[in-house]
Amino acid sequence: MADSVNGGYPTALGASTPTSITLLGHDLADEVMGKVGFGELAFWLATQRRPTPGETRVFEAVLAALADHGFTPTAIVTRLTYLSAPDSVQGALAAGLLGGGSRFLGVTEDSGRFLHDVLTSLDGPPPDDDAGWDAVALDVVSAQRTAARRIPGLGHHVHKEVDPRTPRLFQIAEEEGLLGPHLSLFAAIGRVHPRVLGRTLPLNGAGVCGAALADLGLPMELLRGFALLARTAGLIGQLAEELRRPVANEIFLSVDLNHRSVSPEPHPPGGSHG
Repeated sequence: MADSVNGGYPTALGASTPTSITLLGHDLADEVMGKVGFGELAFWLATQRRPTPGETRVFEAVLAALADHGFTPTAIVTRLTYLSAPDSVQGALAAGLLGGGSRFLGVTEDSGRFLHDVLTSLDGPPPDDDAGWDAVALDVVSAQRTAARRIPGLGHHVHKEVDPRTPRLFQIAEEEGLLGPHLSLFAAIGRVHPRVLGRTLPLNGAGVCGAALADLGLPMELLRGFALLARTAGLIGQLAEELRRPVANEIFLSVDLNHRSVSPEPHPPGGSHG
């Protein structure tokens, strides 16, 4: 710590003097505000390189795809927390964001990591045609099936045939020349999995978002963070709608007035308490 103190605390992000503020090496007031969009800035902050217009378009398409999905658990808990503590907007937002896990929002990270792990395990360069990608995907899906493990990003509880976000994000990435190996492998999984699983499942939007973020070169460790960034905007929208058309109290009362008392069910001796 002494070295850090003696040498200062270096940062390429925000810094201030009595007369100026810099961000990413640029004057915040003159060179960033009103000139750099929020999506572009978020990408720039995470990578410390300014994205190209095409990268910004793909990145912002991902943010739009993940922003809000209606009355999901994250939205409901945000509204209920605001009902309980209307003096704590930050608490309501935090409650919703804390629900971003393996079933909601976390799939973006899980898919990106899964695809990335497959790609880094390949012997030699990635395939350069659909047939090559299909062969890789067939091995991957077969291995997951044998191990009784699910494939992140495959299947959706509402969109049983096509998640409308998926083809659109593939289209945008291709238009911008950014359809890279993660998206290519994900597309191949979509093509070949019926041969192994015996049924056809859609590639879901959270999964394609993870593949797109990975193709943009964003850190695997931060993929869920970008999903949470997107959902923050959606949760603010949920709170704004709660102010205009409140439903949280009705949700609370629907449970409170319809619960029923049952006898306790003790755990069996030696059973799991997890």
